[in-house]
Amino acid sequence: MEKYITTPITEKTVSELKAGDYVYITGTIYTARDAAHKRLYEALQQGEELPIHLENNTLYYLGPSPAREGQVIGSAGPTTSSRMDKYTPLLLKQGLKGMIGKGKRSPEVIEAMHENHAVYFAAIGGAGALLSKCIKKAEVVAYEDLGTEAIRKLEVENLPVIVVIDEQKNNLYERH
Repeated sequence: MEKYITTPITEKTVSELKAGDYVYITGTIYTARDAAHKRLYEALQQGEELPIHLENNTLYYLGPSPAREGQVIGSAGPTTSSRMDKYTPLLLKQGLKGMIGKGKRSPEVIEAMHENHAVYFAAIGGAGALLSKCIKKAEVVAYEDLGTEAIRKLEVENLPVIVVIDEQKNNLYERH
């Protein structure tokens, strides 16, 4: 089923998304890869305030290539999500509702998604140039020293993703 959603993502929206749905996301999302996840995780463990608000937000596991002249962002394809798994349950407890990446997630992440009413989307790997056309604005908002892995605030329009794991733990990767 095709669905169009606008961020921030509410629990009601999450409850309406099912594994296999084709979804087009419009609104604000944030990028974060391994190094940024590690810093967010450590900040939470030390009781520090995070540089971005996670509640009802979506993280795209993305480290874009540099933008060419006249472009908002370079190639914007997803990275492998499992590299974020050790940090993800704690971020979900902060109210994170959506994650965009590629590949499988650990049983611990899937359980944390269920407990915290979150959804995991896959973006098509290898289609970064095409996906970048859905990004209308990009700005670094935290951890600038990480370069391509800095946290960016993105304004997206009809970013195409697929619900791979919904809040009920239905998982496209495990269907036969």
